Amino acid sequence: MRLTPWLIRYGYEQGAFPMASDDGEIFWMAGRQRALFPIEGMHVSRSLAKSIRRQLFEVRFDTSFEQVMRCCLRPVDNWINEEIIQCYTEIHRLGWGHSCECWREGVLVGGVYGIALGGCFCAESMFHRETNASKIALWAMIEHCRELGFILFDAQVMNSHLHSLGAYPIGHREYIKLLKAALQVQTPWSNPSHAEP
Repeated sequence: MRLTPWLIRYGYEQGAFPMASDDGEIFWMAGRQRALFPIEGMHVSRSLAKSIRRQLFEVRFDTSFEQVMRCCLRPVDNWINEEIIQCYTEIHRLGWGHSCECWREGVLVGGVYGIALGGCFCAESMFHRETNASKIALWAMIEHCRELGFILFDAQVMNSHLHSLGAYPIGHREYIKLLKAALQVQTPWSNPSHAEP
């Protein structure tokens, strides 16, 4: 089945998200655990706090969504493919796909992207070309989401890197409860209007 913004929204509302395999096939993932960041903010180490204070990068929102997605592509073990890029870029055009970017001297050096569903922001992937650029983008995204009224910040799959930044695991059932509550919230970044195919 071809991915559409409506299908993406429906899947996320059920607690699932799409991933692409190496052969290009797309499947839906709904693990037993979900990784969340406290909406109050991620863990900021001393070195990261110093980098934030020094304002090493220009932080922007939603100026290069598709470029951020393409920069998240890896040489191997990708879960992103061209169909996913095209669908999420359309979601961005519809107003509920968002990116946070770190720029230095006009060059994109880090970023994170995701989608907004009610009061839940689902962060998809991030990248960096300079030290701390992805961490600062993630930090800025969480801060901005809280300011906009989001109550849930979803990072999907737990790993050691996310854990070091303050993410914590939560069971699927508990996640669904939190998600249902968050879907009742609207923020300036959320766009509830969508047409079924």
